[in-house]
Amino acid sequence: MTNSKELFNDLLGRITLNEDKAEIQSIVYLILENKFKLSKTDILSGKEIDTIDQSLLGPIIFRINNHEPIQYILGYAHFFGRPFSVNSSVLIPRPETELLVDEIIKFTQHIETPIRILDIGTGSGCIAISLALEIPHSLVTAVDISLDALTCAKQNAIALEATVNFKEFDILTQGLADQYDLIVSNPPYITIEEKRSMKQNVLTFEPHLALFAPQHDPLIFYRTIASKFKKNLGPQGSLWLEINERFGNEVCDLLKTHGFKNVQILKDLDGKDRMIRALNNQ
Repeated sequence: MTNSKELFNDLLGRITLNEDKAEIQSIVYLILENKFKLSKTDILSGKEIDTIDQSLLGPIIFRINNHEPIQYILGYAHFFGRPFSVNSSVLIPRPETELLVDEIIKFTQHIETPIRILDIGTGSGCIAISLALEIPHSLVTAVDISLDALTCAKQNAIALEATVNFKEFDILTQGLADQYDLIVSNPPYITIEEKRSMKQNVLTFEPHLALFAPQHDPLIFYRTIASKFKKNLGPQGSLWLEINERFGNEVCDLLKTHGFKNVQILKDLDGKDRMIRALNNQ
C-alpha cells in the first residue's frame, strides 16, 4: 500500500519546473485525479492506495519537466465546467475565454427566438460548443483553417452532445453568404515581439498558427472580420472579439470605422482589456 499524501509530496519533489509552488501542486493534483482517481480530499487525508507502478509516472514527469502542458499530457482541459479534449493542434482553453462566453450568454439570455451564431477560428470548439449547450435554440456554425483543429472540435461536440456545424474556412481568402445574429472570434493576436516574454510551454507546444498575428499587420484578422463579415450580421447583430490588451483602442477605432455601433471594451478578472462587444445596428 502507498500513502497518497506521500505520493503527492514525492511527485512535487520530482518536478523541476521554474514555477511557483501552487502551480506545481495543481499539476500534481491533476495527475493523481486523472491517473489514480484520487481527489484532493483523498490526498490531504493520506488515503492508502495500492502500490503505484512508477513506469506510469516516469514518462509523465519527464514530459512535464520538458515543459509540455499538463493538459496535452492528460489529453483534456476544463472549460466552462466541461472537459474538452485537446492536443497540439489546438490552443488550450483559457479562463479569459470563459469570460467571453459568459458575457455572450448574459447578453442573449432574454432572446427567445433562435440565435444564429458564427464562431471564427474555433480551435477545440470550446466557444462554439459551450454556446450551443448554454443558449437555448441556438444554431451554431464554427469555422477554422486547420483540419486537425476541426477534427478535435468535432470529437468534442460528439462527446459533449452539442450540435455544431463545423466548416474548413480561411477568413483571409474566403467569404460567407449566410446570415448570423452573433459572430464571435478569438483570433491569433499575439505579436512576434511578445514571444520574448512568453513561457516555454506555450512557445514550444501550442500551435503558432492560432497564437501569432502576422508581424506586418497584427490587426489583420480584426480588420478582415470587420470589413468582410459585417454584411453577414443581421440588422441587430452583435460582434464579440477576444483581443490583445495592447490594442483595445485600435480595434475599437477599426470597428467604428467600418460602421459598428456601441463598441465597448470589456475587462478580464485582472482588469486588462480583453474583449470587445460591438453592435451592427444597420
